[in-house]
Formats: sequence, C-alpha cells, structure tokens
Amino acid sequence: MQIAYPIIHRLKGGLIVSCQAGPESALHGPLFMGAMACEAERGGAIALRVDGPADIAAARKMTSLPILGINKRKFEGYASYITVTFELAKEAVDAGADLLAMDGTGRPLPGGMTLPQLIERIHDELHVPVMADVSAREEGIAAAAAGADIVATTMAGYTPYSRKVTPYTPDFDLLQELVASVDVPVVVEGRVNTPGQLVRCLNLGAYAVCIGGAITNPASITARFVTAIHGQQTGE
Repeated sequence: MQIAYPIIHRLKGGLIVSCQAGPESALHGPLFMGAMACEAERGGAIALRVDGPADIAAARKMTSLPILGINKRKFEGYASYITVTFELAKEAVDAGADLLAMDGTGRPLPGGMTLPQLIERIHDELHVPVMADVSAREEGIAAAAAGADIVATTMAGYTPYSRKVTPYTPDFDLLQELVASVDVPVVVEGRVNTPGQLVRCLNLGAYAVCIGGAITNPASITARFVTAIHGQQTGE
C-alpha cells in the first residue's frame, strides 16, 4: 500500500468524526463546531473532517487531532462542490487543515483544471495529502492514478450513475471493490450508523471510517428515535 505522507498513518484503524452543521442547524458556526471537535477528541476520535475555513480554524484551536479539511462551494453549471478549486483548498490549509478531501468523481471542475492537475498543485504548493471522495469503483481507480493519497466512499449514492444505497447502511460492496482495486488507503464515509457497521467496514479492509450525522447531528438522531416510536405505534 502506497502511503507518501506520515500523517496518514495516524488514521489507520480509527474513527474520523465529521463535525459539520449546515445553516439550518442551531449548531451552525465555528463556536459549536469547535466544541464538537473537542468532544469528538474526548470520545476517542483519531481525526476530524471539518468544512470551511472558519470551522477548521475553530477546531484547530480546540484540538490537536489531524483535521481533514473540506471547503464546500457550489458553482453554477457544476455538480461538484467539495473543495473543487485550488483557492478553496488553500483556504482550508491556511485555516489549519492537515489533509484535504475533495470531489474525486471525475466530473468537470470549475476553472478548467483536471483532477490530476489539481491534486498535483495541492501536493506541490500546499504539501498536504489528498483524499478523493468517489461514488464508484472506476472513479476510485482514476483518482488513485491521478495522485490521490486516499480514496473514500463519500459520494456513493450521490451521483446519478452510482449504486443505489439504503439510508442507514454504508456501501459495503463499493468498499470491497475499492480495496481490491487501488493501492492507497480506502476510507469509508457515508451512512455508517452503528458500531457494528464500523467494525464490519474495518474487517472488510477499510483503512479508517468517517462518521458524521450518526454522531454530530442531534436533530437527525432524535428523528430516528421518534420514527421508531411511530413505527411501534402503527405496528411496523
């Protein structure tokens, strides 16, 4: 397995917690995300995934864990939105990110850069490893060939052509396909909702597992329990 950056070794076999909250959440903003990062570290997380310079900087002040930074920005005419330009990548690194995650689906990127070109520039100028968020086996192979240091299942089910997935189950098939097809670490991200699923991912060859909503989204967690109540009342 190819591992060019020593910091990647710190991820092996552990839990990455995604500390994110959108504008609709009462937890939106650096103050809360910094606190969330601190609590994730207290609980045993080995790294954090954080979106945007302000939240990354807040998490950096509160924790010594490696930060996998992203910088989401939507551009008109482009489906990709996760760290899709060098400028967005630089903002994340300048704020304190130790690694970068970006769209690795191979879809067009704003500004005209290709995925290999963008990864090369990030390596050369920002000196951090790159995790490519993919939705299918072929994308993972292409992203690894483009220079990605890690591939992740983040986009599974979010592209029109990717395999349909259930809301609370990770794409175990994609994990196995990627592990068998690429010579870089594979991270599972998306729809991991139980400790048992996390352990299964690791047993299937995942280098690490990233969990967000099941840990850091109180509204979603509450809704799952409320749904269970209603299901019981209706006999489901």
